[in-house]
Amino acid sequence: MHGRPACGPGRAPHLPGRRSVTELVWLRRDLRSHDHPTLNEAAAGAQRLVPVFCFDERLLAGRHASGPRTQFMLESLAELDAWLRSRGSRLVVRHGRPEREIVALARQLGAVRVHFTADVGPFARRRDERLARELRLAGIEPRSHPGTFIADQLGAIRTVEGAPYSVFSSFYRRWRELPRRAVQEPPAELPPLPARLRLGQLPSLTQLGLRERLEQPMPGGERAARARMDRFLAEALPAYGDGRDELAREATSRLSPYLHFGCISPLELELRSRARGGAGAEQLCRQLCWREFFAYVLLHHPENASREHQHVYRGRLRYSRARTLFEAWCAGQTGYPLVDAGMRQLRREGWMHNRARLVVGSFLTKDLGIDWRWGERWFMRLLLDGDQASNNGNWQWIASVGADPAPLAKRILNPARQQERFDPDGTYVRRHVPELRPVPDRYLAEPWRMPLRLQRQVGCVIGRDYPAPIVDHLQARRLTLARYAAARSNA
Repeated sequence: MHGRPACGPGRAPHLPGRRSVTELVWLRRDLRSHDHPTLNEAAAGAQRLVPVFCFDERLLAGRHASGPRTQFMLESLAELDAWLRSRGSRLVVRHGRPEREIVALARQLGAVRVHFTADVGPFARRRDERLARELRLAGIEPRSHPGTFIADQLGAIRTVEGAPYSVFSSFYRRWRELPRRAVQEPPAELPPLPARLRLGQLPSLTQLGLRERLEQPMPGGERAARARMDRFLAEALPAYGDGRDELAREATSRLSPYLHFGCISPLELELRSRARGGAGAEQLCRQLCWREFFAYVLLHHPENASREHQHVYRGRLRYSRARTLFEAWCAGQTGYPLVDAGMRQLRREGWMHNRARLVVGSFLTKDLGIDWRWGERWFMRLLLDGDQASNNGNWQWIASVGADPAPLAKRILNPARQQERFDPDGTYVRRHVPELRPVPDRYLAEPWRMPLRLQRQVGCVIGRDYPAPIVDHLQARRLTLARYAAARSNA
């Protein structure tokens, strides 16, 4: 679990009479220089080092294709290329299936090893297994390293009986006891590229066949990630435990997109927060563990990518296919202010406050009775932090079909009560739903209850300036309880 010792900065010396050793670093979700075990180990043993990124059409045009997230990735890659240049190297770009392109590049250069950072998703594991097989056939060693998660050997975490954990609290207690490796410094310089190597160029979003963009996205790259991390740890961490659910406050880290693409190390974030101590640090580490728990669940249950984790609901739970209601939810036009604010924030920023994610997820799956997979796909289209394991795990969790189950009634969230509790003065709602800005506080959570005379007076007539509720929450709650009970009775 400790991993390899941290390697020091600088390049490996060239030994007289020793043939030139070329090693490849295949970059994926590790677009950073700090605490990069894969890059450090490859650099320590190479006379020639080739950092390469491969644009895989199966991801770019697959079921979770995303223009906003790809643009964020392109910005992160461009910044990483600039850092590589400052260390005497460059980013090499290839297009196609990595099991073909990476293997062909390694063979062309006579590479002895291909290094990459391990991942857990079913697609990533199948892809990596195919690549490893092709590399071995070519006489090239595949070598995987930690770095995507805090736990170096995530899949090895087991109960005392040797089974995988299925409840978060138990997993968390075991996870937090695991030893941590040392955080590694970036290399001061890197071995040069082989001569006459075709580098390739980073494409534009349009060249990749993607066009959808956000109005106010966060910038990609390690510099923005580290600046945000430093600011959060210094200013917001102490109050994180109490303030992270308050929708209008900047109390959350907003680091999830940077964690997804590996622009910062989750281990560095955890260790730096623990060094500061306090309740806020403990809560942040707990949230980081949720990220690892959902990755762990998907690792042990790859079928969760398309099916409910809880067998009792597979093929038995009836879902609505009301396209009009789904489109109203996507557009932030449900008539429930907090739901609409969250959905509009997503469309504008590619990010949504976690409390709002819970509310909009509950509304889609419980109030509208729509399949959680529809919400999962919409989120993956727009989220900058769209991570298969976390997104899938969270959607199944709020739909009450996933791991770490709780009584169904506790996960049917009332949007109006959630707004009154977590956005009591309406700052968050008014920020994202401007037509509701003149509505008095007492009516903001349920504006349809506002007297018609007052609606006209403030210029927000329900049904004209802002939609009436598309569903009655209390009635929907009763139907949901009956629908889930019917599924369980048929098991």
